[in-house]
Amino acid sequence: MSATTDKQIAEILATYGEPLAGNVWRVQGTAVIYHKALERIAAQARIRFDAPVIVRAERDEAVILVTGHMPGANGDRTEWSIGEALIGVNYRVSAKQAAYVFAMAEKRAKDRVILKLVGLHGLLYSEDEADEFKASRPDLQPAAKAKGGREPEEEAAAEPAEVAASEADLSGEADLKAQIDRAKSINAVTDLMLAPETQARLAAMAPGLRDEVREHAKQRLVSLGWPAKSRKAAAA
Repeated sequence: MSATTDKQIAEILATYGEPLAGNVWRVQGTAVIYHKALERIAAQARIRFDAPVIVRAERDEAVILVTGHMPGANGDRTEWSIGEALIGVNYRVSAKQAAYVFAMAEKRAKDRVILKLVGLHGLLYSEDEADEFKASRPDLQPAAKAKGGREPEEEAAAEPAEVAASEADLSGEADLKAQIDRAKSINAVTDLMLAPETQARLAAMAPGLRDEVREHAKQRLVSLGWPAKSRKAAAA
């Protein structure tokens, strides 16, 4: 992904109060964004969706048409997209997971519509677009698995006590926050948060602490002049 593309993505995300750092990672040069980040962007952009249209419904397959609308200066913009999920083809599940083909098809369709409406389509992809994207999530990498020896789906079912912050977590959080505070520019903060070492350290943290570090980075970006969210710009 080129520096120019990075800049385009960062500028669009900034319009909706979302930084590049902590929301986007790369898979073999392809930029990928968290589904939750797209949901937040949709809320900021006041995107509304029509009732989905079921195109195909089988036991192991769902195809859904989704249409979305976003208010703008010259009236609503409208985009539509198809979401598909077929077990064993473009939707893999392990023996320990339940398969929710309709939910996955809906997420894929909605994410594609959001990307189209806000101008990110073609610049990056949703994590749910492909199994390899989701599997490469920074918080699901080996550093996170090694901590408890669990598969990602098992981690989600862990008891609260098992994912509580350890002293090492707290120390790592404080160290990362200190590095963020020492960063003297927006690019320095972004480079720090996108660095493989930082991603590995974040992946090894308890979810709550990881979110705190990302929010700290966002606040540091704002203090360095990173543009805050702008509803007026979003509606333009």
